[in-house]
Amino acid sequence: MSLSIRNQLPGTVTAVTPGEAMATVRVRLTGGQDLTAAITREAADDLRLAPGTAVRALVKSTEVSLATAPGEGLSIRNQLPGTVTDIAAGEAMASVRVTVEGGELTAAITSDAAQDLALAPGIPVVALIKATEVSLATA
Repeated sequence: MSLSIRNQLPGTVTAVTPGEAMATVRVRLTGGQDLTAAITREAADDLRLAPGTAVRALVKSTEVSLATAPGEGLSIRNQLPGTVTDIAAGEAMASVRVTVEGGELTAAITSDAAQDLALAPGIPVVALIKATEVSLATA
C-alpha cells in the first residue's frame, strides 16, 4: 500500500497504557527518540500492540509544527530535535524537510512562519507533534 503521508518513522513499542476509550503508546524510534501516540483503545487492541511490536509512526506533514528551541510548559509530548535540510516556499505555504536522528520529517507550515523563524538549511529546529496526530501501522 502506498500512502500520501510523508512522515513514516520506524520504531518499536515500549509501552501501552490502555484507558477506557483511548490508549497511549510509547514508541522508541530507530534513531533512539521516544514518541507517544494517542490512539483508540480499539485500534491498539486490533493491532495487538505490546512492548516489542514493530510499528511505523505516521504523521501528516500538516501536523508537524516547528520551533527554533525546545518548548517548556507545552502539552505537546513529542519534541524531536533536528536540522533543516531543505525548504521549498511558495506564496502561502512552505514545505520544510528536517533531519532527525534516524530519519527525516517534512513539515508543511505557512511561508510567513518560515520567514518569521528565519528557516534555512542548517538551522536547528524542534519538530513538535501532538500525540493525537500520530497514527501507528504494523506490518
